[in-house]
Amino acid sequence: MTTSPLWKKSSFSGGGEGNDCVEVAHTHPHISIRDSKAPTRAVLTFRAGAFASFVEALKARPTER
Repeated sequence: MTTSPLWKKSSFSGGGEGNDCVEVAHTHPHISIRDSKAPTRAVLTFRAGAFASFVEALKARPTER
């Protein structure tokens, strides 16, 4: 039996319907990412370790606003 992944949306997804970001799902041993405005379109999938490194690199960058 195949189950659908549990998609999680960032709390920083904007106002209104909250569809201004991506959704992330843990699909062991990978992380899948999709556009919250078009959830039935393409999904990007990365190895969990590579995604974790990417997120850490983003956190280390200075915030540009």
